[in-house]
Amino acid sequence: MRIAIAGGHGKVARHLSRALAARGDVPVALVRQLGHVQDVTDDGAEAVVLDLERSNARDVAEAVAGADAVVFAAGAGPGSGVERKDTVDRAAAALLADGAELAGVRRYVLVSSMGATSEPPDGTDDVFAAYLRAKAASEEDLRSRDLDWTIVRPGGLTDDDAQGHVRLDAHVPRGSIPRADVAEVLAAVLHAPLTAGLVLELTEGVVPVEAAVAAVVEPAD
Repeated sequence: MRIAIAGGHGKVARHLSRALAARGDVPVALVRQLGHVQDVTDDGAEAVVLDLERSNARDVAEAVAGADAVVFAAGAGPGSGVERKDTVDRAAAALLADGAELAGVRRYVLVSSMGATSEPPDGTDDVFAAYLRAKAASEEDLRSRDLDWTIVRPGGLTDDDAQGHVRLDAHVPRGSIPRADVAEVLAAVLHAPLTAGLVLELTEGVVPVEAAVAAVVEPAD
């Protein structure tokens, strides 16, 4: 598979590029800066320089043309304010979908967040509340489209080593998960077309990644 990854220099995305390359897939990392190209090519990805905050749908369509799937793993990142939570976590996700539609790429996997299902509670930090609202809006936009989408909502992200075991279902208790394990789940989801139309929450757990993904698409006995 040829898979275009928005936010290609991010931590989850770089793990994903390495995971896909190890499977024999061709990751295409969409990166904002020329300075990121060497890093992602070292991960085994092809690099395309594209700033989603300064692009239009046709630019994106050209970048993802020929892909079998796209993944939105971009984020405004720590230190960004309320405005960029909207322009990246919401608007850029929608723009990637626009470009995918133009390019005829039907498969779209969105990295969202646990907590995006409801309005942030009183007392939530303004920037984090804006992030959750942006994720909720990006999910709503994607679910309205005629695409083969899957939404993955990880819990709190850590930089711990991959464990290879997760908890994955429509609803799971809150928890954390290494970014490397998120990437392995994304890679498995991309190879599981029956996950299209599912919204999946994800934390660390005891089930091997491939078995966890298989379980969400196989009917229970």
